[in-house]
Amino acid sequence: MNPALALLSVALFTWGIGEGMFFYFQPIYLAELGADPIQIGTILGGAGVAMTMVHIPAGYLADRIGRLPLMRAAWSGGLLATLVMAGTRSLPFFVAGLILYSFTSFVMSPLNSYVTAARGKWRVERALTLISATFSAGMILGPLLGGWLGDRFGLRSIYIASLGVFVISILFMFSLPPQPVNGADPESSRVNLLKNNRYLIFLGVVFVTMFAMYLPQPLTPNFLQEIRSLSLGQIGLLGSLGAFGNVVLNLTLGQINARLGFIIGQFLTGLFALLIWRGSGMGAYGLAYFLLGGYRAARSLANAQVSNLVREAQMGLAYGLTETISALSLILAPPLAGYLYINGPDSTYPFSLLLISLGIILSLIFSPRPSKLLENP
Repeated sequence: MNPALALLSVALFTWGIGEGMFFYFQPIYLAELGADPIQIGTILGGAGVAMTMVHIPAGYLADRIGRLPLMRAAWSGGLLATLVMAGTRSLPFFVAGLILYSFTSFVMSPLNSYVTAARGKWRVERALTLISATFSAGMILGPLLGGWLGDRFGLRSIYIASLGVFVISILFMFSLPPQPVNGADPESSRVNLLKNNRYLIFLGVVFVTMFAMYLPQPLTPNFLQEIRSLSLGQIGLLGSLGAFGNVVLNLTLGQINARLGFIIGQFLTGLFALLIWRGSGMGAYGLAYFLLGGYRAARSLANAQVSNLVREAQMGLAYGLTETISALSLILAPPLAGYLYINGPDSTYPFSLLLISLGIILSLIFSPRPSKLLENP
């Protein structure tokens, strides 16, 4: 493994621990601060708006000024946002911190570009899924710690504890070596990228599949606590099982071609929705969260396909556009999930299954086949 990827893996692993401590409890803490299900969905949708706004500028800048400065800025911004969330008991101020934290998702485009450029002889899908797996490995430990702290000291304590973990992660991030910036390429302009029909069609597929896969997720912690009567510790355990699934499924699906892995990831996320809806007991819910790892694997494998549809000098911008389309699901899905929850807490899951089925069909038809990926974009 390239030494830069090793350092990045440690930085992501430790950040995964810190984020995992609060990620799965975010909707529950919002409710504790006074938000109702529709407000929670709207707040999470607002976080999605923040994510959507930043990917294209970040991808463009990554191609122009380099990837590492943007990665360091995202890590620093995430630390500041967590400080805001940890330091307040007010819903408006907490939401401000949450939105600021969401803005740091701009890191995805430069991060994916950095990994792609540093992968050496590895295939893109292997490099991206491995890096995703290291973050998810940290997310195994994080929810266990968060659930333990939340049950004993309250949910606010998990944000305070995550700050210390993030400081360690930043030390590794600032140890990464920079990469050269690609020179100007007249064939790699934004106009030419937007004339790439294969890429644009695939963006449409990405939107449908990511929306469908994310819809059952935002209010599942509330569903499990309020309807299935699970404790915070049990929900934290499920979050850890989900992170373990992220690791296993990223590493497994990363070994096969990106198109097939992308479709399998959608199918596994559909099984998550089915098991939460119709299953009972920690065994069923644990299996569901393990299979939810297919969602994160599918996101990585979508990017792996994009890298083969565009030129290297367009890579940051192309990743930025793809992440923007994916982030639209984070805007649109949570309010719909909140509306469905109000009208029937379990109604989100059958509706999600229908959309996931549609996404699989579209992927089978329009997702680029391996033979096509070899052609010059």
